[in-house]
Amino acid sequence: MTMPRIGILSALQAEQQLLLQKVFKPRPLQLHGQRSYHRGRLFGHDVVLVLSGIGKVAAATSASSLIAEFGCEVLLFTGTAGGLGADVAIGDIVVADELLQHDLDASPLFPRFEVPLTGRSRFASDSGWRARLLRGAQAAIVALSADDAGRARFAALGIERPRVHSGLVLSGDRFIGGAQQAHDLRALLPDALAVDMETAAVAQVCADYRVPFAAVRSISDRADASAHLDFDRFTDQLARHYGAAVICAALQEG
Repeated sequence: MTMPRIGILSALQAEQQLLLQKVFKPRPLQLHGQRSYHRGRLFGHDVVLVLSGIGKVAAATSASSLIAEFGCEVLLFTGTAGGLGADVAIGDIVVADELLQHDLDASPLFPRFEVPLTGRSRFASDSGWRARLLRGAQAAIVALSADDAGRARFAALGIERPRVHSGLVLSGDRFIGGAQQAHDLRALLPDALAVDMETAAVAQVCADYRVPFAAVRSISDRADASAHLDFDRFTDQLARHYGAAVICAALQEG
């Protein structure tokens, strides 16, 4: 059975760094759309890694290139997000089961949040790859909790018992870094667990191309006034380790 070529997106270099180090013989590919792509092998899979950049347009451009230019048959996104759900804490991991663009509003022509001419506001992730990422996330937390260096990272960030969640992830071209912004999103979409700036756009592209998609996000902050203060330290200490561990665990399943 031929394994699918997998495209792996990350928004920032720090989120991609450790994962790229694990790729066997990575080689840079021709620049497409001002993005740098790397291709290699990872646990038997032909993979193409890209830094998507920040925001929905940048992410959608990168996703389209992975599919149309590089022939990727599955797309995975790894990165950080702000926590929205009441029980979603810093250091937890959220695997998306649905994705929605919280800043999309074409009303009164279409219902709020609905992508015009699709009849949809929520895009489901691929169930098989979502399950792999969930298992990978659980394995990553167990491994880090059992490791001295991992426990030290948790302690440095004040994280006691990180957990894995699966549910709705929001995306929009606005950094949610204020308590009122987070409160407003919770009021509008009470089942949302996390918010970022890219993932739902990639989900829409994958739906258009009928390509399986799944996403995992580590919670760097509570999408409040402290978000910008926590982000860099969290990414360096934990997010990049989470991202590499979860993706590698998912790919090792075959």
